[in-house]
Amino acid sequence: MNTSENIESRRSIKHYDPEHVMPEADLQELLRLTKLAPSSFNMQNYRILVVRNPELRQQLREVAWDQAQVTDASVLFILCADLKAHQADPSDYWGHAPQAVQDILGPMIKPFYDGKDQLIRDEAMRSSALAGMTLMLAARDLGYDSCPMVGFDPDAVSKLINLPDGYALSFMLPVGKKAEEAWDRGARLADDKVVSYDRF
Repeated sequence: MNTSENIESRRSIKHYDPEHVMPEADLQELLRLTKLAPSSFNMQNYRILVVRNPELRQQLREVAWDQAQVTDASVLFILCADLKAHQADPSDYWGHAPQAVQDILGPMIKPFYDGKDQLIRDEAMRSSALAGMTLMLAARDLGYDSCPMVGFDPDAVSKLINLPDGYALSFMLPVGKKAEEAWDRGARLADDKVVSYDRF
């Protein structure tokens, strides 16, 4: 499929074939492509938890309104945001770049974020959202469906997955082979409700 087809055919699928096992090669390709998502200063401050353990997924389903896709999709991804990524050694992000680039970007990162908790959280959530959208489109291209989810108890999920200090939950993302078609797509708002030009 091309990009337009992936966007147009991507739907939030609720029912999956619970017998389907995602080949390891497909999983690794999804992760490879997801990691190409853009992020500020190339910090890649999304974190991707791959959940395949059936017992853990059942526990997660119990704190996610008993939604079947948590257990029935081939893989459950949980997108998280690293709120401390700006404190890492800049060479983690730019060590490969020419020295002139390192000298410009490296020293900028910490001062740009230090003391700006809202910006740190916003940036990390933006990065996890961009990674999640990249994952969904990559999954569609490989013949999989997905369903971004925020319908869960974040405290309970955090405990179940041992969410590290300095991380924030973003959303769950089941990926697998659909067992039922999605409902008709919801109506799109008119342009005059969502699009403005130059100024609001």
